[in-house]
Amino acid sequence: MPTFTVVPVEDVEDGSNSGAAAGGNRPISLGKIFSEEQEADNSEDPFSDDNRRESSAFINPDMDTETYYEGKNMALFEEEMDSTPMVSSFLNKLANYTNLTQGVREHEEAEDGVRRAAVMVPHMGTFIGVYLPCMQNILGVILFLRLTWIVGTAGILGSFAIVSMCCICTLLTAISMSAIATNGVVPAGGSYYMISRSLGPEFGGAVGLCLYLGTTFAGSLYILGTIEILLLYIIPPEKVVKETTANDMRIYGTCCLLLMALVVFVGVKYVNKLALVFLSCVVLSIMATYAGAIKTAIKPSNFSVCLLGNRTLKNEMFEKCAKTDVELWKLFCDSPYPNATCDEYFVLNNLTEIQATPGVLGEVINDNLWGNYGPDNMVIEKKNLSSVPAEANNDKLKNYVFNDWATYFTLLVGIYFPSVTGIMAGSNRSGDLRDAQRSIPIGTILAILTTSFIYISFVVLFGACIEGVVLRDKFGFSVKTKPVISILAWPSPWVIVIGSFFSCCGAGLQSLTGAPRLLQAIARDGIIPFLQVFGHGKANGEPTWALLLTVGICEIGILIASLDHVAPILSMFFLMCYLFVNLACAVQTLLCTPNWRPRFKFYHWTLSFLGMSLCLSLMFISSWIYALVVIVIAGCIYKYIEYKGAVKEWGDGIRGLSLNAARYALIRLEEAPLHTKNWRPQLLVLCKLNSDLEVKHPRLLSFTTQLKAGKGLTIVCSVLEGTYMTRGDDAKKGEQNLKAAMAAEKTKGFSHVVVSSSLRDGFSILIQSAGLGGMKHNAVLMAWPTGWKQDRDSSARRNFIETVRETTSAHQALLVAKNIDHFPGNQERLKEGTIDVWWIVHDGGLLMLLPFLLSQHKVWRKCKMRIFTVAQMDDNSIQMKKDLQMFLYQLRLNAVVEVVEMHDSDISAFTYEKTLMMEQRSQMLKQMQLSRTEREREIQSITDVSRASIKRKKCSSANAPPLYSQCIPEDEAQLIHDRNTASHSAANDKAAGATSDRVHMTWTKDKLQNERNKHKENMAVKDMFNMRPEWENLNHSNVRRMHTAVKLNEVVVKKSCNSELVLLNMPGPPKNKKGDENYMEFLEVLMEGLDRVLLVRGGGREVITIYS
Repeated sequence: MPTFTVVPVEDVEDGSNSGAAAGGNRPISLGKIFSEEQEADNSEDPFSDDNRRESSAFINPDMDTETYYEGKNMALFEEEMDSTPMVSSFLNKLANYTNLTQGVREHEEAEDGVRRAAVMVPHMGTFIGVYLPCMQNILGVILFLRLTWIVGTAGILGSFAIVSMCCICTLLTAISMSAIATNGVVPAGGSYYMISRSLGPEFGGAVGLCLYLGTTFAGSLYILGTIEILLLYIIPPEKVVKETTANDMRIYGTCCLLLMALVVFVGVKYVNKLALVFLSCVVLSIMATYAGAIKTAIKPSNFSVCLLGNRTLKNEMFEKCAKTDVELWKLFCDSPYPNATCDEYFVLNNLTEIQATPGVLGEVINDNLWGNYGPDNMVIEKKNLSSVPAEANNDKLKNYVFNDWATYFTLLVGIYFPSVTGIMAGSNRSGDLRDAQRSIPIGTILAILTTSFIYISFVVLFGACIEGVVLRDKFGFSVKTKPVISILAWPSPWVIVIGSFFSCCGAGLQSLTGAPRLLQAIARDGIIPFLQVFGHGKANGEPTWALLLTVGICEIGILIASLDHVAPILSMFFLMCYLFVNLACAVQTLLCTPNWRPRFKFYHWTLSFLGMSLCLSLMFISSWIYALVVIVIAGCIYKYIEYKGAVKEWGDGIRGLSLNAARYALIRLEEAPLHTKNWRPQLLVLCKLNSDLEVKHPRLLSFTTQLKAGKGLTIVCSVLEGTYMTRGDDAKKGEQNLKAAMAAEKTKGFSHVVVSSSLRDGFSILIQSAGLGGMKHNAVLMAWPTGWKQDRDSSARRNFIETVRETTSAHQALLVAKNIDHFPGNQERLKEGTIDVWWIVHDGGLLMLLPFLLSQHKVWRKCKMRIFTVAQMDDNSIQMKKDLQMFLYQLRLNAVVEVVEMHDSDISAFTYEKTLMMEQRSQMLKQMQLSRTEREREIQSITDVSRASIKRKKCSSANAPPLYSQCIPEDEAQLIHDRNTASHSAANDKAAGATSDRVHMTWTKDKLQNERNKHKENMAVKDMFNMRPEWENLNHSNVRRMHTAVKLNEVVVKKSCNSELVLLNMPGPPKNKKGDENYMEFLEVLMEGLDRVLLVRGGGREVITIYS
């Protein structure tokens, strides 16, 4: 018995000579050799990697290819390794996945001029990557420039309500965003990616553009804040235009915008590096404010406010609050002398100087507890200070501090809300986070809690430490034109001024950096066609064109020249975005889709709905006009993407919601039968495909569109002969062609192509099983088989008649269109004409409903409806017309009624001749038609005759009877022919016997078959001429049916030959299948001489009612 030695096999490292060093007998791994050969083959094929990359199911298909199968351990799965790789390879792909935005690394390399090595970038953690960016974006211009005014106007309680509502709104949104962000990997793109992939391309595009516009107007807000600080508090004397401050804001704001855009275009990386510096300025300003509040509690500051009576004065033009001050005297008197004429209010009231920050006092808190709203140009007055009223002097009002516009609670909500935006700054950096699923929830929620505490504490500090008249002074004119918050700062007000200036600059740069990239991401998704150009940029990926558009939109906000007017616009766009974030989370939670598995567990759909409701309420509270405008803009974008945008399948929640709604609706539809008032034709359209799998009759789809007008169910189907294993690709191609034809003809519905062993079986399957639940078809639309007479094969006729029988058995209506290619297309307009309805028998009222449905479409809208009915001898035609008119009146149908009288008349010779030709043709077809089995047997018999001729001599030498030896091959050769002709058999045998040797020995098989077919046709023609029956021998039932068809056709052609469309009752097929050929002839005679005909057969139920 042979023995085997097991030798351990080890891989050779990198082709080195280690094997030789260890010994020449050391074996080499075959797997290593084959893998090296495979790598060599792959390197020589330049197309293999591209093909694999396109079909790869991995997140990052750009990885180097590797051998998935080595050895024999997984031989059971080796044939599927290309489509289902090993788990180790799959995990390796995931481990090397990167989600950095395109162009980030290339842009930094282009700016440095140095090619970086391909190393992993150190990802940021929660504090640096999420917490600090959110803090920087939330704490900004509103905190430093408007929060004190909001507290003074709304009071401590009102401001607390405003801050609480906005902070709760952002907190609930952050909870929803955290759930979405932790439900899988969030690539770079952040909030837009989350919304679009959760709600679909339509909602994603609309909300994405709202987010982009909000970010862009945020840039305008920050730039206006920067210019306001610059012009009012840093260099107030330097003004370009002397008339209005608005023009100053426009000129300086435009220059600042261009400078910031240049910085973003040239050195975007410096913006990111300076972000920490700008955040430091914000933190220092906040700390200085807290320190100043503590110092004020110990010792009040030196800032004072000058009051004339109870009115607050602008003290920028004088130093001492006394009437002896010359500068102050000049403000109210016409000369500096004591005998000058002065303002009456100035003369009657005394000057009072009070502390701007008296410390934490109960009197100050009580004064600031409630709101102080007022109209436009109202002078700010101290409540508990008396004054002597006097006649107002409008020229002197400019010396007082007054409201620049009317104030009310909802206005303050719109102005304050931008101060809490910026909660998505962390999610926007998801590509740079070490663990985005952990960092985004923790960092965002902590940032919101921290900033909420800062805002609420500032509301309390401002209300407790600063006088009310100073708080209501928006621009700080009463405290030497300084920001009101700065008088509370320690050690110097300039800490707040400089800190807020750099904070607004940094926030503006961040907006101009983020907005173009957001627009570029939307454009590259391809969901909005007219934004495609903004998806391009510089070679390093920088969004140049998107930056230009952003600068243009930002300039619109700057031309408004008012921070208070821009803030509500900004609030609308961000509230719309937050609303859909909450909606996305709520929809995903309620749908319970298998893929919805967030790691963040502290969420609930009720919280999402509460956040969504709060966002919607804040939109209308802030400004109902702006809210409606933003909703209309988002709606227009949604509809544009729905009709013109690219079709994207992102597994969004809206699609899941549609599926659940469809399932619920289908279940409800089956609970009760459909009422007659709700009946409408749900069509199953049977289309034919040609050899190229194109739709043979596109006008059938046009007619479907005109009949349905996009309402109800439409299923367009076709059948291919064969098996699905062999014709599966043809079925998919045919279905695509059906969809393309439906789109071209604007037919809304579903398409389906089935493969069956025969067309008859396929049609039967579709009639029985098309549709789902309560959404099943109740009518079948098909074209008339025009070539059924010319076809030698009777399959077209049989398929049509069996379809009629099956629709009748299934209680479904049937619509058959004759000359469907002559029907008008969707672009045609019939300017005049009639739709004629020939109501012969009542089968549910479908005949009268169809013209009404057609008249709703613009093609048939100008056509009038005429209804014809037939009266017999026993009928009162006048009364029939009145009854029919009343019936149409109750049906609310406008139509001209005409009753046609058909008298009993003798059957004409023409009818007999038609019937005779029909029966002769039927008999001829029976003789000329061979079944499939008989044809096969004939071919086999010819083959047997050819073989038997070779053995003829052997048969003769065996002393067989001569007649027997000659008749065997003739009988075999003539077997099928004799069975079909059944005449002249003796003559045929004789002719065949006379030439049998020559035919069998010298003729080919094809020539023999052609000769016999020709002979058979000649015999059939002879038989046809021999079977001329007399008229009295005809089938009387056929004669009567033909008589009805001829007489009806005469009347219809006479009345409706010029109508645009004729609708006729379709008679049913005979119960005896032997008369199928005659049935088709009857229908042909009935429609003869008419161009556009629609045969209608009801489904056995009433489809129209006179009741409401």
